[in-house]
Amino acid sequence: MGGNTFQYFSRNPQGGKAREWDQKDFDEYLKYAKENGIEVILTHAPYTLNCASAKDEVREFALMCMEDDIKKLENFDNALYNFHPGSHTGIGVDKGIEYIIEILNKIIYPKMKTTILLETMSGKGSEIGRSFEELKRIIDGVKYNDKIGVCLDTCHVFSAGYDIVNNLDSVLDEFDRIIGLDRLKAIHLNDSMMPFNSNKDRHEKIGEGTIGLLAIVNIINNKRLKDLSFYLETPNDIDGYIKEIALLKEKRIWD
Repeated sequence: MGGNTFQYFSRNPQGGKAREWDQKDFDEYLKYAKENGIEVILTHAPYTLNCASAKDEVREFALMCMEDDIKKLENFDNALYNFHPGSHTGIGVDKGIEYIIEILNKIIYPKMKTTILLETMSGKGSEIGRSFEELKRIIDGVKYNDKIGVCLDTCHVFSAGYDIVNNLDSVLDEFDRIIGLDRLKAIHLNDSMMPFNSNKDRHEKIGEGTIGLLAIVNIINNKRLKDLSFYLETPNDIDGYIKEIALLKEKRIWD
């Protein structure tokens, strides 16, 4: 498709079962990645994970999945592992954040090579992670938080009320002040079907939504973001992704 980075789901995004580890498959990927200049791999946890749930069994399932995923990712030297922080399902933000921190402190250890990314969320329902402050509270509660980073989703932050269309640099300034840009490790590059500050999570193709092509181009060309990997999660087929990647490469000013 013309890309030079890669994101995949660790298991069925709507389920819990993962494929068994295949060393031959892994070795072939490393060879392919080296030949094609893919330096960073991003693994996305399934959507069914909810570390903030009020239900013990739901949190136990999240812990089991994350432990298994990270065990596999430790075969890489610099893998990123992205997950949605979770929804507190009525018990409140404070308790939800407490549960998220509890799970992260169980799975992170000092010599771990994988970096775990908290994804910025749109704020629908009882989602946690709709603000930079909520993400910072999670990070501050993790013992080995040098293993924690952030993945910024353009659709989500726009829907959460961060005006990346008209005030991108101000949003980045705020992120830097609250969390620190050194923790920003990846960008989910998506347009949005929904209006600004709607708290709705509906991805749109690049240039066809309420964020728009000009703002997307400004994002990929911002000097503070230029060294990050960008991952498309737009509602496309393969031909659509090929066109979007070609368009973004054409619009990017950096080598």
